[in-house]
Amino acid sequence: MESTEAAGVHDPITENMYTGSQSSFPGDLVDSSDLSAADREQIAAVMNALARLREAERALAEASRRFMKLSEQDMRALHYLIAAKRQNAAVTPKMLSAHMSMSAASVTKLINRLERDGHVIRKLHPSDRRAYALEVTAETTRSARETVGRTQARRIHAAADLTSRERDAVIRFLNGMTEELSLDNVDWTKQP
Repeated sequence: MESTEAAGVHDPITENMYTGSQSSFPGDLVDSSDLSAADREQIAAVMNALARLREAERALAEASRRFMKLSEQDMRALHYLIAAKRQNAAVTPKMLSAHMSMSAASVTKLINRLERDGHVIRKLHPSDRRAYALEVTAETTRSARETVGRTQARRIHAAADLTSRERDAVIRFLNGMTEELSLDNVDWTKQP
């Protein structure tokens, strides 16, 4: 199904996912009695901007997967392997398994599929001759770089347009949001 953004439709509900009535936003989940109406409106604008960012990232990832004919899992694995290649780091199946939160058997199937389709190769590990390392093929690296990589890199322009102090505020905000959303802080995820 095509996203509203991709279809060129501007749905007012989608554009304002975090806007509510003065009595309900966000007071029905979080006590916001100490916030002014202007503060609530600005917070809603921040949350809506984040929602639009997530949707843009989702649409880009979906378009990239369709272009490269890969699954979300495949793309995640390749992204990790490409990042490792940029850092001159050798990746073992065990490392990929940990990154992907997958069993060894599932990662082996993933690697076999990516290798069969010409996206990765297995090489002897540079420091452990009993193991092998995974490497993305040059063709897949080039394809990923020229599609999603080039588009993702343009985000740097938005960060570069900020002052150093503004970037510090954004970093503090995003780190704070990450902490608030961490599963370590969610009791219901620990239920059997």
